[in-house]
Amino acid sequence: MSRTSIRLLIADVDGTLVTPDKVLTRRAVAAVGELRAAGILFALTSGRPPRGMQMLIEPLALATPLAAFNGGLIVDPDMTVLAQRVIPDRLVPAILAALEDAGLDAWLYRGAEWFVRTALAPHVARETATVRFDPTVVAGFAGLETDVAKIVGVSDDHAAIAAATEAVQAEFGAHVSAARSQPYYLDVTHPEANKGGVVAFLAEHLDIPAPAIATIGDMPNDMLMFARSGMAIAMGQADAEVHRAATYVTASNEDEGFALAVERFILTSSGTPAPDPTERT
Repeated sequence: MSRTSIRLLIADVDGTLVTPDKVLTRRAVAAVGELRAAGILFALTSGRPPRGMQMLIEPLALATPLAAFNGGLIVDPDMTVLAQRVIPDRLVPAILAALEDAGLDAWLYRGAEWFVRTALAPHVARETATVRFDPTVVAGFAGLETDVAKIVGVSDDHAAIAAATEAVQAEFGAHVSAARSQPYYLDVTHPEANKGGVVAFLAEHLDIPAPAIATIGDMPNDMLMFARSGMAIAMGQADAEVHRAATYVTASNEDEGFALAVERFILTSSGTPAPDPTERT
């Protein structure tokens, strides 16, 4: 399929659409405007809760659904819920115990609420600034095990995060999806609440075939949507495994990689030869 046949671009947020300082640049906003002018839809998917993406709706003039919690909760821009997939209630205590055994701090997302056991835990302050709302601090998660959209394991020991990702997926198998959304975050969601599922949902909801969908991201959990789309673009700062899973590799999110990808890979005339998949912009 030629690049001019793309009808929808689905973008990750952190590490992709925004800079390392969580800034939405003017060039990124302009690139989304250029997509709109070309008749190409634009949608977001993220491990963030819906409220954590609200600040992007107005500047990007979003009209498509927002896939929060990696697809665990899909909402319209007015926050009307379109689909929700939660972790089986019976597994929540065991997952929390597994994260604790691995030496990870745990966060729990339930509906619109974010629960932590201490506001001083690693990355809580950073996440608060990113999503622009405060977590609810609880002594423990007892009584909160139902309707859980996402559990996050947090640690600055990146090897521990990688090992825990494999261990949780192995222990709970097809009952959950476990993937790294950042080097320091392990996201545990419903098995169908992953970014590959987001592509499938939007393909059906918007009546766009998967080959006409492009995806862009930077982390291993984005590889799931790469595999379901017609074009996959990896950010420059992503790991080699993410690069290998992509059709193209753009610059980093420090160097306007999102905007460059839109300009070069999505909007480029079909008369221009396609770049080598390993080429860097």
